[in-house]
Amino acid sequence: MGSYQSESRYYLHVQLVGIEPPIWRKMVVPGAISLHTLHKMLQVVMGWENAHLYVFRLIINKKTTVYGLPDPEWEDTGIRIRDSRRTKLDATVWAEWLTLTYEYDLGDSWMHQVTIEKIKHLEDEHVNEDAFWMTPRCLAGERACPPEDAGGIGGYADLLEALQHPKHPEYTRLRQWAGASYDPELFSVQQANSALAILE
Repeated sequence: MGSYQSESRYYLHVQLVGIEPPIWRKMVVPGAISLHTLHKMLQVVMGWENAHLYVFRLIINKKTTVYGLPDPEWEDTGIRIRDSRRTKLDATVWAEWLTLTYEYDLGDSWMHQVTIEKIKHLEDEHVNEDAFWMTPRCLAGERACPPEDAGGIGGYADLLEALQHPKHPEYTRLRQWAGASYDPELFSVQQANSALAILE
């Protein structure tokens, strides 16, 4: 994806809800990106495969606004979905410590809490013009996200239980399903940033 021109930088803390030990990431992104672009960045930083629908939810003064991609599945729900491709991050969450909920895979329902830890505005007229160009990057994180289609939090817990005990009756099947290289404790900031760099 390269660099973006933006007058603000958002420092985000992203954590999967309901999982211990926590699976989390810290990242910095341009405020001028769309929520759909943020979705794609979250996918590669967390380690997902972008294989399912997603929504963002923002609650302010007890009012919930939902953002995502228009899809026929929404038509029968009565929920109004605002197009995430036409919604800028800095026009949606404008204050530090506001929290977005990012739900990925509406079947497994992986809920991510996205907290705005800091917003840096480049308003100083003496700032070099190059400062307004920035490359999104992952700053830190811990643990791998669950495999796709793991069955939500319950299925993920069952998977971890089986993988910890080679004599478990489901060990061989689940190890083959998850892949020999799957390690729930593994996360690489360098790999996350390499994936961000080539994101389209």
